[in-house]
Formats: sequence, C-alpha cells, structure tokens
Amino acid sequence: MQIATADRPRKSRKQGAAGAERISLDVVYESAKILTGATDPISQMASVLNVLSSFMGLRHGAVALLADPDAAHPSAKSNPYVIAATSLTTELQPPSCGAIPEAVAALVFRTGVAMVSQDVVAEFGADALPPNARGDKMALFAVPIREQAKSPLVLGVLCVYRTLEEPSTSTLDNDLRVLTMIASLFEQSLRFRRLVARDRSRIMNEARNAVKAAQAGAGSQTTPIDGIIGDSPEIETVIARIRKVAKTSAPVLLRGESGTGKELFARAIHALSERKDKPFVKLNCAALSETLLETELFGHEKGSFTGAMAQKKGRFELADGGTLFLDEIGEISHEFQAKLLRVLQEGEFERVGGTKTLRVDVRIVTATNRDLEDAVAKGDFRADLYFRICVIPIMLPPLRDRPGDIPKLAQNFLDRFNRENNLSLSFADDAFETLFACKFPGNVRELENCVSRVAALAAGPVIAASDMACQQDACLSAELWRLQSVDSSPIGGLSAGRVVRPIVNQMPPATAPSNCPGQPRKTANTERDELIAAMEQAGWVQAKAARLMGMTPRQIGYALKKHNIDIRKF
Repeated sequence: MQIATADRPRKSRKQGAAGAERISLDVVYESAKILTGATDPISQMASVLNVLSSFMGLRHGAVALLADPDAAHPSAKSNPYVIAATSLTTELQPPSCGAIPEAVAALVFRTGVAMVSQDVVAEFGADALPPNARGDKMALFAVPIREQAKSPLVLGVLCVYRTLEEPSTSTLDNDLRVLTMIASLFEQSLRFRRLVARDRSRIMNEARNAVKAAQAGAGSQTTPIDGIIGDSPEIETVIARIRKVAKTSAPVLLRGESGTGKELFARAIHALSERKDKPFVKLNCAALSETLLETELFGHEKGSFTGAMAQKKGRFELADGGTLFLDEIGEISHEFQAKLLRVLQEGEFERVGGTKTLRVDVRIVTATNRDLEDAVAKGDFRADLYFRICVIPIMLPPLRDRPGDIPKLAQNFLDRFNRENNLSLSFADDAFETLFACKFPGNVRELENCVSRVAALAAGPVIAASDMACQQDACLSAELWRLQSVDSSPIGGLSAGRVVRPIVNQMPPATAPSNCPGQPRKTANTERDELIAAMEQAGWVQAKAARLMGMTPRQIGYALKKHNIDIRKF
C-alpha cells in the first residue's frame, strides 16, 4: 500500500504532462490550419490568439509588425512598428495602445531573442500590464517573428500573458515552445504573402507594358495571318494585338465563346513568335481526369503506377523552348490548380513517381469560355493562378459581331469541301442572305457545320437558300436554343449567365393561325400582331411559324424584316 501511495503523485504528474503535450499539439494544429489557408495571415491572427487563450490560457495576445521592413528610416533610432492584431481586433493601432509594452517590443526587435518575464510588474512596472488585466501576478512571453528562419532581421513580435499564482518552470518552457512554433508558422505565411504580392506586381507591370505595346502598334500591321479568315474591324484589332504580344514571352489568355477559333489564334501566336521553330504542344484540360492530366503535363517514371511500363515525358518537357497551349483552363480542379501554379511560377516540376526536379522554358497560352472572374469570386478558381495566366487577355469576337466575315468563311469552307470530295459546288446570292440572317450561336464551328451539311445534301451544283437547313426545319442551332435554360447552356458561351426567355402567350383557338385546307395562304403583308403571335406560339422558330401561317420560311423572313421585328433567341 505504501508503494502505491508513493507512486500516485508521480503518475498524476506524468498524466498532467501528457495532457499538456496533447493540448500544445492541438494548438499548433489549429493555428496551422488557420494560417496556411489564409490569403491574408495578418487578418487571421486574432483567431490564432483566441486559440491560445481558449486552449492554453495565454491571454491578451498581440502582434507587432514593422511599419515597412523594406524602407529605410534614417531619421529614426529604430524602425517604427504598429500593433497589427490583438485577440480582439485586427485594426492597426499605435505602439502606445498598451497591447505590448514598448520596452519589451524594442528589446525583442533589437536583439531578436525571445523573452520570458515571470513577474511583469516587478520587471517593467504596473504600466506593462495589459488593459483589463485581472490581478498583477502575470507572466509575459514575447517571441520574435523573423523574415525567415535563422535570419537576423526581425519583422515582428508575438506577445501573450499568463496569470500565475505559483509560476512553474515546466509550464513556462512549454508555453515558450508553442509560441515559437506559432511565430514560425506566421512568418512562413507572411513570406508567402509577400512573394505573391511581389509576383503579382511584376506580372501586372509586364501586362501594362505589353498592352501599351499592343495599343501602340494597333492598326499599323493588320496583314492577315495564315489560317485566320476575315477583314472586319473586330478581327483586324485582334490580329494587330496578337502580332504585338507574340514577340514577348508574356502568358496569353484567349477568351471567347465556344467555336471562335481559340486554338487557331494560339497557333498564330506561336507562329509569329521567336519560338516558331520550337514545338507547339496543345492539351485540352477538360478532356482528362485530374490523375491523367497530371501525367500528361508532367510525365511519369517507369513503375510509378500500374501500367507505367516505361518513362514518359510530359507536355511541359515536350514543349521546352516552345509554346504550350492549355485549352479549357477553367475546367481543372482546385487541387490541380496548386500543382500547375508551381510550374508556371517556378518553371520546375517532377515527373509523377520521380524525385528529380526538371526545369523548362515554356511560353504558356491558355484559353477558356468560362467567366474566370466569377469563378475566382466563388472560390472555384485560385486568384494567384488567375493572375499568372491572365497577363495578356485577348477577347475573340463571336461571329454575330462580325457578320461581314460570314461570306468569306462560308466560301472557304465550301472550297475545302469541294477539294476533299472532288466537287465544284457554289453558293447562290440568296444563300448568303440566309446565312446573314442567322446569329450563329455556335460561331465559326457552327458555320462550318452548316456549310458542310448543305453541301453534302445539295440537289444541284448551286446551293440556294431553299437548300439551307433552317429553311427545312432542320436547323440544329434552333434546337439548341430551345434546350437552353437558366441553369444550363448547351451552347458554350463565355459565360452561360442569365438567359432571357420570351414570354409565350398561348393564342385562343378562335384566333390562332392555322394552315388548314380552305384557309387562304398568308403573305408578307400579314399584320404585325398576327405575325408576332404566330412566332411566339412557334417558340420563335421561323420554319414552325411558317407552317402555322401557311407561308414559306422565306416569306416569314421578309415579313419579319418588313415589320422590323427582332428575332428572339432562347
């Protein structure tokens, strides 16, 4: 019994020490979660200080930071600092607010050595007690926040208090150890924030310089580029800008609706650059899963996973010295965005399953039809990656904004179809009129589809307006517009956004137009209200409205133009 009685206090002390260790680990873990996930670590320090207070009883926490660590202050004896955060607020406060004793802060800033005072009042006087302190028996901890590990430059001071009735050396040592680890986490978060800020500033300067150069040369070189067809002002502006930015190595983000020819313009940028003799490598990011995407971009080592029978180079290696085109960049996962950011920022990576760091020199051209700004605001796309790829944004105009290019594009597609099929088809004048009337939500890709389809089904050597799919109630775009809703869009626009749908009023049976036998056929002189009612009943599909009115699609088109009725798309 005597032995058990003697061992009980020893076991109790061991259990108490183990509990303190667990609490300390929990504090470090919670603090790391808060700081590593913060874009602004200073704004999160109040939460970290509250964790220290809740878990360990370290209260009245505060953080002091140099006002500007990069600026010189020759007129001051020491660099000025501010109280950047306390356990109550993250608003900047002057040193005189009392959150940290000025003598303590000056000592830690000057020496870079952590300080522990077991009795603040005895060493620094009653003024050193924090505001709203309960009692005067308090210990103080102040640890330096360095620029980086083992650096002599101290950027800040982390200070907390503990109320002590009977100071314990083991308790104080554990508190100091935890505070030192949290200061290290905070300094790493600060350093990363500063690197991102400097990198963003540099990228923005490069973007401004490149945009100025592009604007200075706009209009001076509008010579067509091979493969790009059109001479409208919209397309000439894009060509002039591409000619200027192609001479630089700045990343380019091609933006535009699906079918506007983003890959074609990416090839043009490569062909006009100094890298034209090097590889042009492309990859559609939306076509692969995250695992396959990582392998395709970075490559893999032999045996790195099941089926990896040999070493494989990734697209970054294959494009070394040249241009890498990443299409649908807005579709990659949030986790993979972090991996891609490192390569774009540092120019280095490791193959999957490898340990050797590889460096490449690659010009990045990306493309998307998504609204990346909206994705960044929602947290779906990393802001740092957005600033890395969107240095030179180039907006590609949709085909409906450059209708003057439709005849040239259509003729080019027909000539290609003739060469491939050994034919000699041609367009009638009214065929071009029909093409002009279409808004082409699928852009150039849809126009190519339309020309190829009508050429394959043409009844004679001359393609007339009556041969067009829209004149035969077989237009694919009309069906796509019908399927489009607020939540989804089968037509890949820059952003699906809000879709305005027309209000369809069902007509009473007595007045509803019909094409029943016995009724006279309508003509282009049909009344405006009756024409609008028929179009609304047909969902604004001209071919269906023509059947309801007993008219031909061409007559419907003429009637709409006569009454100046805008075609509603939905």
